[in-house]
Amino acid sequence: MAVKRSSPPASKSSARPPHRKAPAKAAATRTPATKARAKAPAKTVRKAAGPKPAATKQAKAAKGRAQPTLAQVVLDALADMKAVNVKALDVRGITDITDTMVVASGTSDRHVKSIADRVVQRCKEAGFRPYGMEGERDGEWVLLDLQDLVLHVMLPRVREFYALEKLWEGSAARRAS
Repeated sequence: MAVKRSSPPASKSSARPPHRKAPAKAAATRTPATKARAKAPAKTVRKAAGPKPAATKQAKAAKGRAQPTLAQVVLDALADMKAVNVKALDVRGITDITDTMVVASGTSDRHVKSIADRVVQRCKEAGFRPYGMEGERDGEWVLLDLQDLVLHVMLPRVREFYALEKLWEGSAARRAS
């Protein structure tokens, strides 16, 4: 009686699992009907008509509204951060540097820094690009240049010492006379 020898097992790297087909063979075995189904877009499911969510209505209403001005964005950010003694000065007739100068106070150096940071953040969100910021390291007086608006955020003692409001209001009073 002759003993049949089985062939040696194939190496794992060269053998393909039987359930996989080569990509070229798989494409060749498709019928025209299955090709059409594969190319057809998936059907979309429509939701039943009902009341629209409030968020969608608010988004449409926001698109219809005019974009807030730079001064509004800055003053809203200052109010949000609880800046103290906020004063906005119209300096258009006095200087060519800027149109509006805003002076505000913070309760501590950390508060002054965070007020300035929040104003920068809100301005960027609204699409206004800040041109420069000075004094954020010390936090006693932070100056923020927004081109059409210059913001000074100071500690109360620094604000009292420099008295910027009196300087600019005095100039406006002298020019009007």
